[in-house]
Amino acid sequence: MYREFAQLSPFGRLPDESTILRFRHRLEKHKLAERILATVNELLEQRGLLLKAGTAVDATLIAAPSSTKNKDRARDPQMHSSKKGNEWHFGMKAHIGVDADSGLVHTVCGTSGNVSDVTQGNSLLHGQETDAYGDAGYRGADHRPEAQTGCKWHIAMRPGKRKQLDTENKLVDALIDKVEQIKAKIRAKVEHPFRVIKCQFGFKQVRYRGLMKNTLQIKTLFALSNLWMARHKLMAAQA
Repeated sequence: MYREFAQLSPFGRLPDESTILRFRHRLEKHKLAERILATVNELLEQRGLLLKAGTAVDATLIAAPSSTKNKDRARDPQMHSSKKGNEWHFGMKAHIGVDADSGLVHTVCGTSGNVSDVTQGNSLLHGQETDAYGDAGYRGADHRPEAQTGCKWHIAMRPGKRKQLDTENKLVDALIDKVEQIKAKIRAKVEHPFRVIKCQFGFKQVRYRGLMKNTLQIKTLFALSNLWMARHKLMAAQA
């Protein structure tokens, strides 16, 4: 009855839990999650949907169970708390680098929730871009030892400093604020993949213990999010 309701009857026998578990372990053993993302991006690049000129970077918190009512009577040791605003969140961070033009994800990495965004900024670049965009949390990324030459960082002004701009009486301040608006529009594209995996795919909390397993799942989800975001263009090209 469940199969008929979900319209899965024509597909024959569905895989059971053990089969799915073995398949996930095979993905982990052979590092196929990275290859899935690379294959999807190669397809999108061939269709002209993934460019190389610029990259926008950002990170989002993925919650993890904070309860100790489990077999080990402890929280996941690889997950940590991070403060966002005035609230503390326990879990991990998903860091992504997206194409500044299309918003499609080309690089993904996972860290504990307490890892600073700026430490991962340069690792999210593919090396061929000329411009990189990030919020105020990435200030100083261009001065780090791993910074890439030939890539200019465009970092958002801190909110407190931007509020002090006198846009009504000072022309220079008005121009600075206009530049900040342009940078914000480019950075906004990095939020679209996060919305897809959290809203469309329902991935708001980690499924497993440990960073490696969850990072591999996140990479496959972002590969799927690229197909989801580009589905209309891909279907139009096929038609």
